[in-house]
Amino acid sequence: MRSYLDFEKPIAELEGRIDDLRTMNGDEAVNVEEEISKLETRAQKLLADTYANLSRWQKTSVARHAARPHFKEYVAGLTEDFTPLAGDRAFGEDRAILGGPARFRGRSVMIIGHEKGRDTKSRIDHNFGMARPEGYRKSVRLMEMAERFDMPVITLIDTSGAYPGKGAEERGQAEAIAASTEKCLSLGAPLVSVIVGEGGSGGAVALAAANKVLMMEHAVYSVISPEGCASILWKEAQGKGENKAPDAAEAMKISAQDLLELKVIDGIVPEPLGGAHRDSEAAIERLGDAIEAALHDLEPLSPDELRVQRRAKFLEIGRSLAV
Repeated sequence: MRSYLDFEKPIAELEGRIDDLRTMNGDEAVNVEEEISKLETRAQKLLADTYANLSRWQKTSVARHAARPHFKEYVAGLTEDFTPLAGDRAFGEDRAILGGPARFRGRSVMIIGHEKGRDTKSRIDHNFGMARPEGYRKSVRLMEMAERFDMPVITLIDTSGAYPGKGAEERGQAEAIAASTEKCLSLGAPLVSVIVGEGGSGGAVALAAANKVLMMEHAVYSVISPEGCASILWKEAQGKGENKAPDAAEAMKISAQDLLELKVIDGIVPEPLGGAHRDSEAAIERLGDAIEAALHDLEPLSPDELRVQRRAKFLEIGRSLAV
């Protein structure tokens, strides 16, 4: 059964009527094909119009949709012979970040990403995609392995942020995020990163300081969640029950379209009409095409050229946003 977001209620009503008419159409005495066709046309137009004019807060809701493809689905749909590797060789295993070598369209690659989980049990197992220090140290280990064996690295980002718990802080969360970011910047192999859902704070940047940074069309990427920003800027209003998160989302410019304009990202991967959650297979295929094109551009570069290109890219972001 399809799950609808708040702003999709008119679409839900139309599609509900279509389903009811299809049920009636089982009766030979009732021919409603013409009415179904008209309603489907209206529903498609309403869906297209709605998704062409999403606010940044609505895009945040789409980016968080529970039915969007997650890391495991992308790996299953895009790669062969994926071999997950566990542990940071220092403390333990973190299940919020998964990764390992795989075959992607004829290439040996290292693929790493956040996994949020699907149901209650798996979400707890993967800590809702919020990584602890062990996850970022595992990422560094896997990137070093990829560099050693001359494998491109693909990272898929979907996290509200790194885990802020006491244990994570005691084990050096900030240092682990910084080390992972540094490894991304110094990596001597091609690195392509894609924000496939939420890209939250340093927990996202730690895997996204790449040669090519892409975003799915309805993904979001920001230094803090809209709710976190609102709680800081409008604490009094929040205390009175006012929801200022939509205002924060608009002010922060967190959409893929905003960030492409600001030159923070390098490209947008189009999603199927109505978002990746409506047609996961098409969304996964489009992402694969975008990653393949990005790797094709980067593979001729030497390790030193990759480092120079990456460094220049992020320095230019700083210069352009400082103006």
